[in-house]
Amino acid sequence: MLDQNTSGQTLLKVENLTTQFEIQAKSFFKKPTMLTAVNDVSFELKEGRTLGIVGESGCGKSTLGRSILQLIRAQEGRVVWQGKNLLDLTPEQIRLARRDMQIIFQDPIASLDPRMTVGDIIAEPLTVFEPKLSRAERTERVREIMEAVGLVPEMINRYPHEFSGGQAQRIGIARAVITRPKLIVCDEPVSALDVSIQGQVITLLRKLRKEFGLTLIFISHDLSVVRLISDDVLVLYLGRIVEAGDCATVFSAPAHPYTQALFSAAPIPDPKLARQRSRIRLQGDPPSPMNPPPGCPFQPRCWKATDICRTKMPPTELVRPGQSAACYHMDRPPET
Repeated sequence: MLDQNTSGQTLLKVENLTTQFEIQAKSFFKKPTMLTAVNDVSFELKEGRTLGIVGESGCGKSTLGRSILQLIRAQEGRVVWQGKNLLDLTPEQIRLARRDMQIIFQDPIASLDPRMTVGDIIAEPLTVFEPKLSRAERTERVREIMEAVGLVPEMINRYPHEFSGGQAQRIGIARAVITRPKLIVCDEPVSALDVSIQGQVITLLRKLRKEFGLTLIFISHDLSVVRLISDDVLVLYLGRIVEAGDCATVFSAPAHPYTQALFSAAPIPDPKLARQRSRIRLQGDPPSPMNPPPGCPFQPRCWKATDICRTKMPPTELVRPGQSAACYHMDRPPET
């Protein structure tokens, strides 16, 4: 379990969360196969912090984020939100809880209804959670939040197709924060944007986090972005947490071989440093979650794997204060 900074109250606690999908067999006579997208994940998130979730495509990052919000129903475990297990709530209770739990999607254009004006899109959460507001009051709130995210309020009656990708993502951000939620899941919110626009959106999220007291879960495959915005980080592989800890510690001294390989593949803007860096090149592709390997899920690609790795799942152990990993051969700090 992620051992985070002890300051602040625990806002979210995830315990042994497992999310599976039933994959129908091609043959009528064969039983469906279960795909485990999130496998026994546990962590805590304290109020006001940003948790980065990283890993290769298909490792379960987005499924984890949506399982926390109950947009996808998990089969096992607990998602404790302000003392209540979301898996035990009725659909109506979950709907009411979503006032404080919002999401920003990866594709800014696809996440906006092309038939609605920008004003109606941003105001939609208000119509659900604050129905007593008059139309004039809703419009005023929309104009205020548009200005806060860097949009011109006079654009309130335009349609999504009239905006660029970066502007469309600002609309999505405005929709997510207009009810002043406590938690926002950012599901790869900058991956579809140009690099220059990515920086602007990250700066905006950091500003809003400070102004509105937001807590963020930031999902991304871009390690440089995660390092820039996150306080803590989870590294996922085949639906499992292989390493977790505060961002500075994990990035400066990754302990798990997969984390080391992941970080070594990240681009460095300095050409001289890039040429001097030694790269870790993994062999093969990640195994299928429908047919995971025995023992450690990373062992078929790991250069440190031994017999125990191929037969027994490694436990999660503390590497140093603020960092834990699940590996029999992790890099540990030298003994003093």
